[in-house]
Amino acid sequence: MSRLWRMILLVPLLLCACAPAAPSATPTFTAEPTLPPTPRPTATQTSMPLPTPTAIPLVPNFEHIVVVVFENKEFGSVVGSPNMPYFNVLAQTNTLLTQHYAVTHPSLPNYIALISGDTHGITENCEDCFLAAPNLADQIEAGGRTWKTYQQSMPAPCFLGSTLAYAQKHNPFIYFDSIRLDAQRCDQRVVPLDQLDVDIATQSLPNFVFITPNLCYSSHDCALELADAWLNTLLDRLVPALDAASESYLVVVTWDEGQGNHSCCGLPLEAGGRIATILISPQAKDNFQDDTPYSHYSLLKTIEEAWNLPYLGHAADDTSALILRPWK
Repeated sequence: MSRLWRMILLVPLLLCACAPAAPSATPTFTAEPTLPPTPRPTATQTSMPLPTPTAIPLVPNFEHIVVVVFENKEFGSVVGSPNMPYFNVLAQTNTLLTQHYAVTHPSLPNYIALISGDTHGITENCEDCFLAAPNLADQIEAGGRTWKTYQQSMPAPCFLGSTLAYAQKHNPFIYFDSIRLDAQRCDQRVVPLDQLDVDIATQSLPNFVFITPNLCYSSHDCALELADAWLNTLLDRLVPALDAASESYLVVVTWDEGQGNHSCCGLPLEAGGRIATILISPQAKDNFQDDTPYSHYSLLKTIEEAWNLPYLGHAADDTSALILRPWK
């Protein structure tokens, strides 16, 4: 067979092999069923609420606060003095505030400032300059705590006036109408120092204790050696009682005023002098010196902060620094 015929016979076969196949029927797909979305787990189903962080208080919430006030000595007269060996052991082994200042002269307005945040215009040691003003004692009671002031050589509870050994000007509580004019309250809360031994023996120390030595043992009229020995005897019986009552307490040993006019932190240019203040507490640092400038208003502010009380008077001033650095 010739080549031409072979080609003619192959053409149909090639056309048949190259023609596209007939399309098949389009397949149909059945849609999968739509499932509802998986719900988010709720707190009650699978998760626990996150704990709320507990705020660290600026000042410890002490069970007891004790303030002991001596008389009329500048910082340099007592710190390092060989006449006050016990005081200096306390200063070296506890916290010493090295820049603490009284607010003015003389004594009484400093005592008034310590528990009310102001001198209320008092500029002398008067005995009839009574005040209708808020004070720390009122705040303490309103907050559900107890208080007493123990006054050495005070002839009787709520006594008005002074004697050779006892000075009314060193007892600020008696000047406030809300205390003095409430006979029952005054008799129970403004008491001679002898009552302290009774309260220690009966384990009934109040939350706030304010102690004033008499005119001799405060170093007002007598030598520093006597004040030092008196403080040793006082703390030897008081601190064990505080330890037994609670592991949370603060003892403040301070002075009403210095002998100069040194000032700081919002006080007048001439104020009450630089004084030595010791903080004794399981919550305070040992062998520590705090050189932050403080005033009596700072001490009041710190007590109020510890017990969540409103700041009185100048304790609310920004220049009245909270005592913060000593706490562990």
